[in-house]
Amino acid sequence: MLTNGIILIMASMGLAQGLFLSFYLFSLKNGDKKANVLLGLIILGLTMRIGKSVLNYYIPLEEWQKNIGTSGIFFAGPALFLYGLTLLEKRKIFSRSDYLHFVPFGCFLFLIPFVPRNGNFESFWNYGLVVFFLLIYLILSFSLLRRSRTSASKELLQWYRLILLGATLIWFYYLGNLFELTPHYISGPIFYSFMIYSFTYLFLNRHKFSLEKYSHSKMDARGSKELYQRIKTLFELEEFFLQDGLNLQVVAEKLGVNTRLISQAINENRQQNFSEFVNYHRVEKAKKLLGAPEHKTDKIATIAYEVGFGNVTSFNVAFKKETGITPSAYRRNVNS
Repeated sequence: MLTNGIILIMASMGLAQGLFLSFYLFSLKNGDKKANVLLGLIILGLTMRIGKSVLNYYIPLEEWQKNIGTSGIFFAGPALFLYGLTLLEKRKIFSRSDYLHFVPFGCFLFLIPFVPRNGNFESFWNYGLVVFFLLIYLILSFSLLRRSRTSASKELLQWYRLILLGATLIWFYYLGNLFELTPHYISGPIFYSFMIYSFTYLFLNRHKFSLEKYSHSKMDARGSKELYQRIKTLFELEEFFLQDGLNLQVVAEKLGVNTRLISQAINENRQQNFSEFVNYHRVEKAKKLLGAPEHKTDKIATIAYEVGFGNVTSFNVAFKKETGITPSAYRRNVNS
């Protein structure tokens, strides 16, 4: 009895979190609203389907109630594919044909009252049809992911790949149920609870993936890589980071592009902001000086100013962040 109670609590927590996150996405005004709504539909649809499993495990449901839970997959699948179009291909406007993906959902709701009430058909309806339908959209979504490898940023590809991985694991769970390979029916909802909390953590930290920051940029992944190579050449071959008063505007004027594109190229290709990128190159230069015999007697402050830092404190902080040790400790290690 105690075990059942714990299982119910664990499963219910995941469902509650899924509902919270989906409605949060529906109300979110920042970023790409269309992408937020589609992501919310994905989570809501999966939550409805998982919720049906939880309720039916503890409370026998009527057939129409089960079908309402099942209907979640019929809009989660299309939303998964359309979210990829919005995210990876930056599709801002959908055509009428795109909305046809939701027709099966409408048909399913219309047919609920006419579905036969026998066990064999219910099994096919709730498992066979759902497994097949979700598989179609997983294939479409993975195909989209593959063809976007050269046109979308690594962060967006990684984010969408994680979402597809979660949906695929859920698909495998229901495939196992269809062939009676899953040992415990309630194991799926418990797994979903862990998955939705992990997803929530990643979503709330999505600034690391730059999901929305550059969603309206006209520069694609190829252009981003090309611009980054120009920035990299400027910093590594010309040591532009040694310039006094270096900032985004200075680099942008040097390369003849706007500051936002400079920031995007660095963020998408190095997962660093401009300040971190500059400090990285300055620290690399400092490491060479600290290990060079001809600079063995130079003071730490002298090297800090020589590589472009304005003061010793900021140099020490940046150096330790990059290497894990102070400049003095690094010099001792090299010399020893």
